Amino acid sequence: MYSLLIDSANQPLSVAIMQEGHVLITHTTTIKRNHSVQLMPLVEWLLKQAQLKPADLDEIIVTEGPGSYTGLRIGVTTAKTLAYTLNIQLYGVSSLKAIAAQIQYSDAYIIPIINARRQHVFAGVYQWQNSELVNVMADQYMPIEKLIEQWQTDENVIFVGEDVAQFESELAPFTCLKQPPRADQMYPHKGEPRDIHTFTPQYLKLSEAEQNWLNQQK
Repeated sequence: MYSLLIDSANQPLSVAIMQEGHVLITHTTTIKRNHSVQLMPLVEWLLKQAQLKPADLDEIIVTEGPGSYTGLRIGVTTAKTLAYTLNIQLYGVSSLKAIAAQIQYSDAYIIPIINARRQHVFAGVYQWQNSELVNVMADQYMPIEKLIEQWQTDENVIFVGEDVAQFESELAPFTCLKQPPRADQMYPHKGEPRDIHTFTPQYLKLSEAEQNWLNQQK
């Protein structure tokens, strides 16, 4: 079984191809270019390097959010289009869980974060329990200050993600690991197949344009 995995939830773009859960090839880029320009050429290049054709794929696993509106739309749309065209299964994984999964079997509370601008973050809290990565605080959009207040008394906490460096001063008391995404880390956490037609990104907040429109109506 061949799996294509796509993490486009944040500025880094990570794509992997796996066979029976083992990585054949993976690539993560932090070049600041729109994912719409990079994603399909990267998928095509990885397939070529793995000596595979799109028809060889059996499933697609994609981050479903939260994260960048543009990145999520591009990743989910690409995954849905390929899954529908190839008639294969589609899976969605929380982008925060995908980040947390990079810390293997720690007993700490793992707090993955993605910068959501204006001193807000997308964050969740995860912990390994009986060899399973469990979501102990739901993924949400919140002020970084509030998140820190909730966990400042707990010493067994690890903040992780590409964006921890952007909150270096606020997170100084905590253990922090600056980790770019790795698409292959989603594989053990793919869960059940999703309905291709109803699967949508989980943004967790309104876009700036939507929020401005609501404010105008008020």
